[in-house]
Amino acid sequence: MSDIKLIEVPKWGLSMDEGTVTEWLIDEGTPFSKGDLICEIETSKITNELEAPFDGALRRIVAEPGATLPVGAVLAVSADAAVSDAEIEEFLTGIGADSVPASEPERSPGGQPTPAEPRVTPTPPAPAAQEPARTPGATTVPDSLRGQTKGDVFATPHSRRLADELSIDLGRVTGTGRDGRISVADVHDAIRSAGGTVAEAPSPTRSGVPGRSSDDDSGVDATPVARRLAKSLGINLHDCRATGSRGRVCEADVREAERTFRLLPDPVAASTGGADTPQHTSPEFETIPFNSMRKAIGQRLQESKRNAPHFRLTVDLEIDNLLALREEINATVPSVKLSVNDFVVKACAAALRRVPDVNVQFDEAAQSVLRFSAADISVAVALPSGLITPIVRGAESKSLAEISGEVHALVTKAKTGKLTPEEFQGGTFTISNLGMFGVREFDAIINPPQGAILAVGAGQQRPVVVDGRVEARTVLTVTLSCDHRVIDGALGATFLQELRRFVESPALMLV
Repeated sequence: MSDIKLIEVPKWGLSMDEGTVTEWLIDEGTPFSKGDLICEIETSKITNELEAPFDGALRRIVAEPGATLPVGAVLAVSADAAVSDAEIEEFLTGIGADSVPASEPERSPGGQPTPAEPRVTPTPPAPAAQEPARTPGATTVPDSLRGQTKGDVFATPHSRRLADELSIDLGRVTGTGRDGRISVADVHDAIRSAGGTVAEAPSPTRSGVPGRSSDDDSGVDATPVARRLAKSLGINLHDCRATGSRGRVCEADVREAERTFRLLPDPVAASTGGADTPQHTSPEFETIPFNSMRKAIGQRLQESKRNAPHFRLTVDLEIDNLLALREEINATVPSVKLSVNDFVVKACAAALRRVPDVNVQFDEAAQSVLRFSAADISVAVALPSGLITPIVRGAESKSLAEISGEVHALVTKAKTGKLTPEEFQGGTFTISNLGMFGVREFDAIINPPQGAILAVGAGQQRPVVVDGRVEARTVLTVTLSCDHRVIDGALGATFLQELRRFVESPALMLV
């Protein structure tokens, strides 16, 4: 019997139920070893690199980039060289994977199929599929881009390989991808912007003449994502190079064609007298589809607003003593640089310890309250693609320095897409701080299943009456949003009293 194995969507974290394939890191026909990185999968909050679960060879990519699949769905097929393409088709048919054409991965079957070793008749090894020959050309890299990449640069594996081949320092390249990630296109753009040249690709049209095709493109082999994008941008698929798996047009091909046409002169204007002839132009706009993170945010917060009856309590906290202590610690301990938010995290953890009935989650299914002994504080971090809440676990037992270092490390990992599910799933209480943007106060939506969230504004100098005298004090406005199903008004007010005690007498957080 020949060895055929499936590579499936893994389950990363308890809340993961689907993932979107963003990029294949190896091509069909490539052998791999257990632990090798083979593709990238985006979940609701992060992008993970999938490690090969066994040794094998990638014979068939079932899920193209852009495909969103449930946990356990088929991503690809690994098989020995002795297995023919027909046998792979028969195997996929036997498990039901053949019910979805390869060109429409969005409707791939769900569930968790268990592959059984099929009975097959050995056939002579099928010749390995050869990549189409690439158009030769000269790429010249300006000296201003040359160098060795140092430090942690957020880039795709393909762009890293290209940078190594061309001796380009990726630290000098600006990323335009999600969360500032550098792609191959960004490397090419950097080369051109610096005065270099990139090897010419084949013409984007079948005729070899740059221009828009008017032929029916419904028969062009393209991924569903590419087809939808082409329709939204008004791009004919005949005008796109096909560089995707098995010679299909992929999303990158459509974007490259759209970029090419933007750089070409308007043929209508040229044929009717050029710029002197008035032309009707439609307002320019960019269609930005929801990514997985925005979908998750929308679903969870809509659910929160619909199910959790919010009420809000707002108080002003004087933070002059806190600021003085912060300045003293930062000045005397060189390795520590505390922020106001670090003090707020510690103060909330201490207040939750004093008022444990606020350190809760609501179990919707069981209609019960889960009260936690440890204060696992979720800290909201804004990313270009959305919002994520990494967690400082057991914050009540950690020092200010430990909280500061952990928050810094978590924010760095969040911005580079390297958080693990355990680092952002869960939490018993959330802090959302917009003070650095100058926001005085705001209301935050509860992050289910948690029972409360604290919205923190900017510390501002305000006039305060003290013993009949008006004095300038630094005041911080905070608003506690509570789920009334599990937290009553008096309970929320008690928590804020404890929070004020720790914030206005910050030495209490040191003992």
